[in-house]
Amino acid sequence: MRVLVVFIFFIILGVITFLVPKRVSRIELYTTSLFALVFGINVDMVLNFKYHLYGYFGKGFQWMGFVGEFLYFIPVSILFLNYYPLKGTNLTKSLYILAWSLASVIIEFLIEKTHFFNYTGWKLWYSACLYPFVFLILIAHLRIVKQIINSKK
Repeated sequence: MRVLVVFIFFIILGVITFLVPKRVSRIELYTTSLFALVFGINVDMVLNFKYHLYGYFGKGFQWMGFVGEFLYFIPVSILFLNYYPLKGTNLTKSLYILAWSLASVIIEFLIEKTHFFNYTGWKLWYSACLYPFVFLILIAHLRIVKQIINSKK
């Protein structure tokens, strides 16, 4: 039952992502969300299968966890980048990243309580330290994509 709540949350997140007005072009959102998905799955594979720090539902590969990654990583990356203040001040950008990092930690905490995934060596504060860097990587990727698009014009 609790896992169903997580998937309902993911679906609502996807619907919100689909409905919000887009500030970033479709190709930028597509390439960056695809990058976020591949990056997230690869990090999860290393931390889960190599170092056994956490896992989805149980040991080894779990289809529901894999599907959950698609339903979560793509909307979060799109929403984050869609509203990122590209032309804002450094303070605005920093506060935006910190707000998304805090929200991500809270969401991770709540989802972990549902046993959608389980910590076996991971600590929530590791995520709190890493989320700002993950969001900076997404921003860097978006900038690279923008440069590639602009170089074609």
